[in-house]
Amino acid sequence: MPNTQHLKDLTIQVRRDILRMVHKVNSGHPGGSLGCAEFFVTLYNEIMDRHEEFDMDGIGEDLFFLSNGHISPVYYSVLARSGYFPVEELNTFRLINSRLQGHPTTHEGLPGIRIASGSLGQGMSVAIGAAQAKKLNNDDHLIYSLHGDGELQEGQNWEAIMYASAKKVDNLISTVDLNGKQIDGATDDVLAMGDLKAKFEAFDWIVVEIKEGNDIEAILKGMAEAKSKTRQGKPVCVLLETMMGNGVDFMMHTHAWHGKAPNDEQLASALNQNPETLGDY
Repeated sequence: MPNTQHLKDLTIQVRRDILRMVHKVNSGHPGGSLGCAEFFVTLYNEIMDRHEEFDMDGIGEDLFFLSNGHISPVYYSVLARSGYFPVEELNTFRLINSRLQGHPTTHEGLPGIRIASGSLGQGMSVAIGAAQAKKLNNDDHLIYSLHGDGELQEGQNWEAIMYASAKKVDNLISTVDLNGKQIDGATDDVLAMGDLKAKFEAFDWIVVEIKEGNDIEAILKGMAEAKSKTRQGKPVCVLLETMMGNGVDFMMHTHAWHGKAPNDEQLASALNQNPETLGDY
């Protein structure tokens, strides 16, 4: 069995990283990053079969693509704490000439980053292309991707979703961060998307639901189920129900912290709720 206590400790440290990164530059997206901390920690430490040394070809390993690139703080933190680049580099987040820009980019060659992302709606198409490349290369590893629920309001997603099932891209697990919030409010208020499970199934995808998306044991179980359903002629969608701002009481249950940095007092309060575990950078 995985060492879930280590994963929980690492999640707390990742939360601290996120908070300190956005606070330092008074810029960034803490809400969704905090909500996905457990998912990223579990994905990179237990779920994916990945190489220790990064290369852009990614042959012979599982690959991950982040579509909703604005939650880069959680991505950078987990990459650094998974050994892709020095943890100390997190201190350069969003600074001029840093490799850690507000949305992930590739031109500076940051290990772990395979595509520039943040133009919402495009990541699904890239993930499908990577999955098809795996098949052409007779590589039996999987492609994982993450998307925001508000992001699904972009039409390109649905063209890609239709394509993936039509072409039987069954080595793909696409996860939707189902937190019900986006920058302007609740997703149901901005543009209600109805029953996403029914929609994906109507597009001939297999759907796995993780109702407790901030619980590491639930993530492990749900992602294992998703993996077991690959190679059956259909792509797999995971609906991951999370809490935006999870782990910081005043950031939860609201969309207000989608793209807002905490001030000094708020940072201190948030860090006190997440005692240091592994050592700050």
